[in-house]
Amino acid sequence: MATPGLEQALTRPGLRPLPPTAAELLHDLNAPPRLGAHLRAVHDVAWSITDRLGRRTPDLPFDTTAVLFGAATHDIGKVQHPEELTGPGHRHEAAGRDLLIRYGVPSHLARFAATHGSWEAAEVGLEDLLVSLADKIWKGARVESLEARVAEHLGGAPWEAFLALDDLVQDLAGGAEERLAFQAAFPV
Repeated sequence: MATPGLEQALTRPGLRPLPPTAAELLHDLNAPPRLGAHLRAVHDVAWSITDRLGRRTPDLPFDTTAVLFGAATHDIGKVQHPEELTGPGHRHEAAGRDLLIRYGVPSHLARFAATHGSWEAAEVGLEDLLVSLADKIWKGARVESLEARVAEHLGGAPWEAFLALDDLVQDLAGGAEERLAFQAAFPV
């Protein structure tokens, strides 16, 4: 049985719904409503990022489905570490990846739970960076070094890529207040 409020966090109008597999997993895990709301907010931003980048640079090689699933499940480990819903911590990252793998999620999709917090690592790819970017933008946070790493993948003149990404990030960060209010409306 799902936590009271989780269904509302997953279905309240205003943000795009999570992929069905992610929503089912949150139900199965009896996830806190606040976690469901947070994952919807990050997923919604990731959807906008992938849509805009895909239209701006149609030849840019990234797996939209993977990015969206990663955004929808990146903090799933907070089910096991609920103290990290309201405070800092990184224990949820490896725990989330392991949890997803135990539930049968392929490792190439489960990885986002672990990589969203370690985007500075050299081995992370564009998909990982986009999940990390969505996890910052949803609340209006700007991280110049993360944005620079994403811009490196966009091709063309570096200054042109950075300006295009800056416009996208600034626009999406403008909706942070509404997303923060949406998340805050649900209990931990």
